[in-house]
Amino acid sequence: MWQLGRMSNKKKNLRKSFAAELRAARKASGLSQEALADAAGLHRTYVGLIERSERNITIDTIEKLARALGAEVEIRMRRRLL
Repeated sequence: MWQLGRMSNKKKNLRKSFAAELRAARKASGLSQEALADAAGLHRTYVGLIERSERNITIDTIEKLARALGAEVEIRMRRRLL
């Protein structure tokens, strides 16, 4: 089992999944990272860090990005059976 620093695989996988979804949504909208950052009120380098899954972002930031993309945030939590 590998780890990046002290981050667990589950956290890394979720962060990577979100990063990939964000990048795909941004590209589908035809926006650059800089344009998305401007629309969301964030710094352009921060968007790049998020898309590379190098930052653990808040729900508030997720909401800002979704609004800038004209998207809705859907959160689902499921209980896993072992």
